[in-house]
Amino acid sequence: MKEKTQVFSLNWWKQFGWLNLGTLLTAVGVYFFKFPNHFTTGGVSGISIVVAHFMPAVTTATLNLILNLLLLFIGVLFLGRGFGARTAYSAIVSSVLTLAFERFIPMSAPMTTQPVLELVFAVALPAVGAAMLFNVDASSGGTDIIAMLVKKYSHINIGLALGLADLLVALAACFTFGMETGLFSLFGLFLKSYMVDAVMDNLRTYKVFQIITDNPGPICDFIMQKLHHSATIMEGQGSFTHEKREIIMTVINRSQAIRLQLFVRATDPHSFITITSSSEIVGKGFRGMSE
Repeated sequence: MKEKTQVFSLNWWKQFGWLNLGTLLTAVGVYFFKFPNHFTTGGVSGISIVVAHFMPAVTTATLNLILNLLLLFIGVLFLGRGFGARTAYSAIVSSVLTLAFERFIPMSAPMTTQPVLELVFAVALPAVGAAMLFNVDASSGGTDIIAMLVKKYSHINIGLALGLADLLVALAACFTFGMETGLFSLFGLFLKSYMVDAVMDNLRTYKVFQIITDNPGPICDFIMQKLHHSATIMEGQGSFTHEKREIIMTVINRSQAIRLQLFVRATDPHSFITITSSSEIVGKGFRGMSE
């Protein structure tokens, strides 16, 4: 089971900050770059762009809010409340933000005359935002809910279901806005998938230290008292000298890695350190076994 984060604790505020920043980046990318260029790179925002073309009386941002609320209602109805309070929060806030942007920063045309540049931002900002949301067990809702429903009532893999839903939305741009916009949308969809994975791996990257030393005490104290992590001590033996030495293994984040490396060098200049990167750390204090 995943550990529950205590409400209003430091970790709770940190996750809340990630949740809001990810939601904001998604809303900015959607409103300022996807909507004006009709880039339908999947999601509810893509559906809203297509539908708004045939319903000019309703704005794209308004449709985005209506569809998100409708899907959230369907999600609660068929999936139960457990499908994600954070997802519901992000979907509503993102939709309200795009509506507010439309009200106070109206846009009648793209910001630039460079569609490739616009596509980069239309993909990059929501992709980074989505990765931040996934990192705190949330999403922006929309077609994620459709994919979850498909999985519940069929044997289709949720990743495949989500990919098919987004692909259909992107293909719709070919028939609605022409092949040029459609091809941009399809390319943006594939690029978004790659960027979400890349950003998530970067956010979840930790440094795995193995420190071979004759003086493990001060190093372990530093890890526990200053970095607030634990460590594992193992006995080792040199293959040439046959001398007994201690091996300290610990996992910390990137900023802490610099502090630990400097401390070890100052405390035991003759120590031997190996540092590797990992984005898949499972266990107490990191990711739960069920994730």
